[in-house]
Amino acid sequence: MEINTQYFGKISCSEEEFIHFSDGLFGFTDLKNYVPLAFQDNSDTLICLQSVEDLGVSFILMNPFQLYADYVPVLSEEDKRLLNVFNNEEAVSYYVICVIHDSMDDSTVNLKCPIAVNTENREARQVILDNPLYKFRHPIRDFVKKGD
Repeated sequence: MEINTQYFGKISCSEEEFIHFSDGLFGFTDLKNYVPLAFQDNSDTLICLQSVEDLGVSFILMNPFQLYADYVPVLSEEDKRLLNVFNNEEAVSYYVICVIHDSMDDSTVNLKCPIAVNTENREARQVILDNPLYKFRHPIRDFVKKGD
């Protein structure tokens, strides 16, 4: 199928590439299927998560471990059940939603509610982590080393 995207123009993709959110994303519960599009080949550092059902909806995602090496998301038993990852949590990839502003000093990432993706069945959920260190709006500038 061909879809128009916000950042990549018209692309070809198949349903096998979709990531499925049974419950949708927070605030977008009616949108269930997305296609992940990497901004750089062979890198999951920065990804566009493009809705297949509403081409005006996309999210910028980052690999949280590239920002914060000490990030340790822990899934609840309910989230494990819904993602079907009881025996293989290593099959879960995590991404955090970025809010990009004109000034990178104002841009943030949401470490509190990452997207967890079962890489084996492509089922995904946006989860809420029970860790007070993770906030909804962490400034990206806090993770960038001076001089970079």
